[in-house]
Amino acid sequence: MHVSRQKLSAAGLMVAALLSCGIPAMAADSDSKAAPAKPDTSAAKLEAAVPVQDPVARVNGVAISALELKRASKVMMAAQRGAATAGEQQKEMDKQALQQLISAELLYQAGQKLETKDLDKKIDEKMTQGKARFPNQDDFTKALKELDMTENDLRDYTRRDLIISNYVEKTIMPKVTVSEEDARKFYEQNPDKFTRPESVRASHILIGADAKATADEKKAAREKADKLRKELSGGADFATLAKANSTCPSSQQGGDLGIFGKGQMVPAFEQAAFAMKPGDISDVVETQFGYHIIKLTEKKPADKVDFKDARPRIEEFLKTQKVGTAVNEYVETARKTAKIEVLLK
Repeated sequence: MHVSRQKLSAAGLMVAALLSCGIPAMAADSDSKAAPAKPDTSAAKLEAAVPVQDPVARVNGVAISALELKRASKVMMAAQRGAATAGEQQKEMDKQALQQLISAELLYQAGQKLETKDLDKKIDEKMTQGKARFPNQDDFTKALKELDMTENDLRDYTRRDLIISNYVEKTIMPKVTVSEEDARKFYEQNPDKFTRPESVRASHILIGADAKATADEKKAAREKADKLRKELSGGADFATLAKANSTCPSSQQGGDLGIFGKGQMVPAFEQAAFAMKPGDISDVVETQFGYHIIKLTEKKPADKVDFKDARPRIEEFLKTQKVGTAVNEYVETARKTAKIEVLLK
């Protein structure tokens, strides 16, 4: 069962977008053919969509700047991955982004009234963790530039997000509970979410020969794989041969790849592995990585996850949903007594 954390604020959205490499236009494109179309987030387009006056809103006297709105709109555009954003659609997106910023400001103002322990330390940790997800400092700096931000700006967004999170954790989350009845009802109504697909555990010996290899190199690799396969037929130990010959990092574990399901390996490898029985050793299998000899060590049929095993994740998921609802309810209540001026035209 997959559970995703809800983003509780526009500040959190901004921080998450950068620190998790979550903006498509900023993330490294490892497969350009499969990548979705990137939205037009050019400065000229955003300037045309977002009025230049500053501020665009005030919340209890605190200004929300046009630059903040531009950044939030850019994040939303990137998150929608190529959604049309011209004319009225862009204006509507700006309005949505502004409402998120207003909600975030209301939460932040409430959060400032509480102590956030070790705040500077937490900011440093989150910044460090986020930077580590980028290949290098240049890519991190480029990502900041895409949002017209400096590292100090991001640090400030991170600070705001942590203060908001602290407020939610201290005042809202303690009031949210999920009963066993709630969890069981979700379990029974969503059987498809608790089915474990068929999986296998396998080891392999890889004699590498990628697309850049010459015909002679591929021939030599194939001959070596065939030789090792004959040694295995003669009783040689698989793990020993893997450690001595495999070009895959798994060689250090005797070729063990662990447990995997369908869709996790390249097609030729997967087809061979799932057709085997525990204890079987395959013939030489060719993939784009070279030549493999596969040993199947375990096979698990598809089955259903028991409620007792699924319950902790169900409760976490339902609690996240309830917290999100409670945060929205808090914001709606806070709006009724707050002085909010929307200046966006």
